[in-house]
Amino acid sequence: MSGQVPGSPVRVVARKWPDRPHWEHDAVRLGEDDLGLWVGAPVGTAMSRPGAAFRTDQPQVTLVPHEGAYLATFYERGGTAHCDVYVDITTVPVRTPDAVTAVDLDLDVVRGWTGRVWVDDEDEFAAHRVRYAYPSDLVRLAVTSCDEVHAAVTSARPPYDGVLPRAWFAVLDEVRPVALEGS
Repeated sequence: MSGQVPGSPVRVVARKWPDRPHWEHDAVRLGEDDLGLWVGAPVGTAMSRPGAAFRTDQPQVTLVPHEGAYLATFYERGGTAHCDVYVDITTVPVRTPDAVTAVDLDLDVVRGWTGRVWVDDEDEFAAHRVRYAYPSDLVRLAVTSCDEVHAAVTSARPPYDGVLPRAWFAVLDEVRPVALEGS
């Protein structure tokens, strides 16, 4: 079946509330574990949103959780990312064999290379919840998810302990040649 084997393409689509375009990119399926689906983006992956586009300069792996309202991305050192962990707080991601889609709810939990953890874009969340009339259940989902993820990242609970991401980076290194053959 298409989309189910390591190395198969997965489109990652982030929207903004209620259904506006945001970041999109192609990734490769790495596999699944107890936490969720893992997808990877090798160096040179094209990422775009309206008005902006770039190619990645470092590998990244993303956890799409079985349960939870977020997308957690982990970066290898050596590129321009200012962090090793960047968690977008989202609606519960919707998965199909070939795509992952979620609505980005502005809040982000970030762990910088020095180990400092912070919540980013709280001002954007406050402005957007008024401007776009976020429903109260969506606000609760975002705030609860942000609090839970912040606590997990701060206490370095898996997968934020670094062990799992390293294993998935190794899988990305293995499947990358397979993924590129289809290009």
